[in-house]
Amino acid sequence: MQYIILQAQAGVQQGGSIASSLIFFAVLFGIMYFLMIRPQQKRQKEAQKMLDSLQVNDKVLTASGIYGRVVSIKPDKAIVVVEIDDTNKVRVEFQRSAIVQILNINQNVETASK
Repeated sequence: MQYIILQAQAGVQQGGSIASSLIFFAVLFGIMYFLMIRPQQKRQKEAQKMLDSLQVNDKVLTASGIYGRVVSIKPDKAIVVVEIDDTNKVRVEFQRSAIVQILNINQNVETASK
């Protein structure tokens, strides 16, 4: 009889450990969400907002490290034409997502790279 009672108590203790394990994993997922997933989503929204505000004559920095000035934007193809050399009128087409920063007119190229 005592054997049956001990087995019942062991079953109750096991059920409690499953519930505590579920709570532990739920808390762990919550911590990961607030430390990793949410900040990434925030950065993506800021980048999308920056790309949406892109206009002709903005000075930009591309993902490949090229500085230039936006000459035209092709919204149907998501392509941006950037002039990288004013004297020779060298123009290169980039995907809109390749623009990583819009530089202020008052901001020097040296301060943007810091």
